[in-house]
Amino acid sequence: MTHKIDGSGPVLRPQEATTRPVPTASASAQRGAPVSPTESIRLTGEAEGLQAMARELAKGPASIDVAKVNALREAIADGSYRVDAQAVASRMIELDRQLGG
Repeated sequence: MTHKIDGSGPVLRPQEATTRPVPTASASAQRGAPVSPTESIRLTGEAEGLQAMARELAKGPASIDVAKVNALREAIADGSYRVDAQAVASRMIELDRQLGG
C-alpha cells in the first residue's frame, strides 16, 4: 500500500467561527445538587474498556518482564542485538494484507 504525497490537493481552510452559545453546566450541577436522570451520562462499551485498561495500568508494570527488558537493553548497547529483517518484512506484509492493502 503506497500513496504519493505531492502537495497538489485542495487547500483546507479553518471553519468559520460560529456565534452559537456554548452549553454550560445546569443550575443544579452548579449548586452542587444531585444530578437529575436527564443529566446523566452513559458510557459506551469502548469507554468502559478504556477505563478498565487505565485502572490496570495504574496498578503498575505487573506484566513486564524486567529481566528480558534489561537483557535487550544490554544487547542493543553492546551491539549484539540483531534484527531479523525477513521476520519484520513478513509481519509488515501481513499487516498490510489485514488492512486491505
